Amino acid sequence: MTQVSTDILEVCREQVLADGVGLGQAQVLEVLRLPDERLEDLLAVAHDVRMTWCGPEVEVEGIVSLKTGGCPEDCHFCSQSGLFESPVRAARLDIPSLVEAAKQTAKSGATEFCIVAAVRGPDDRLLAQVAAGIEAIRNEVEIDIACSLGMLTQDQVDRLAGMGVHRYNHNLETSRSYFPNVVTTHTWEERMGTLRMVRDAGMEVCCGGILGMGESLEQRAEFAADLASLEPDEVPLNFLNPRPGTPFGDLDVLPASEALRAVAAFRLALPRTILRFAGGREITLGDLGAQQGILGGINAVIVGNYLTTLGRPAEQDLDLLDSLRMPIKALGSTI
Repeated sequence: MTQVSTDILEVCREQVLADGVGLGQAQVLEVLRLPDERLEDLLAVAHDVRMTWCGPEVEVEGIVSLKTGGCPEDCHFCSQSGLFESPVRAARLDIPSLVEAAKQTAKSGATEFCIVAAVRGPDDRLLAQVAAGIEAIRNEVEIDIACSLGMLTQDQVDRLAGMGVHRYNHNLETSRSYFPNVVTTHTWEERMGTLRMVRDAGMEVCCGGILGMGESLEQRAEFAADLASLEPDEVPLNFLNPRPGTPFGDLDVLPASEALRAVAAFRLALPRTILRFAGGREITLGDLGAQQGILGGINAVIVGNYLTTLGRPAEQDLDLLDSLRMPIKALGSTI
């Protein structure tokens, strides 16, 4: 008897849209291999999944770098590594500047403010500065505070939880099998260890990565499955913006259609997760692609600039959300 194969988009409608069960690794790979002529239908299914299982609200976040550059790790995409000859130089932000950044973020309508540091992990001085910054922000701004400070010990996890950190970001960056091609100074398993401690401490887990670093479609599907097994609260999707002086500085920018297919595939693997547009979307997708992504599974955005690259003006993203009639998530609500 000849076995009749089921179209993957029909599987998406029945398994993910109707039942809320995310695609597995092999199914994600099928989605990533769909031809361009099916992209519009794929994005429509992913949007329906987002609206059904997450709703229309969009979470808006701003980020600021507390410590920039001079990082001892060799993440091949990152111009903040002290091991590469890049234009980024080490710098620290003082507490008044941190508070002002939080104020400007809140004025944009954002409900999440993430404090980021380019380090392997925080030392006592940095943690003390983070604690002082969080206290100063809370005295003047009503906003949820997240942190991204590298790999943590259990004591550091407990200290951050005690500070009231709402969400902790630590990206796996790529699949387990491809990770050694991206970073050699620490392991994928070390990153996963931090994420498990964060989850056990009661903080929300934010974990995503960067697409377009030379990984295969099979490894991209593997990465989606890795994230699904972690069950993160938020997945930021970055697209490689090749930075001068880094080992990945000469890689090509991901084609827009390939990036949008990935957005939809990750939504279909993670139907209930906050899926956030992050770095590289401007150079990869442009204005039209950004709209297609928001109508293809994305339900969160970082507004303003990123850590070492420029983003779109916050007003452009907010105007886009308004034109699409997608409300910004209110402080304290859930998606």
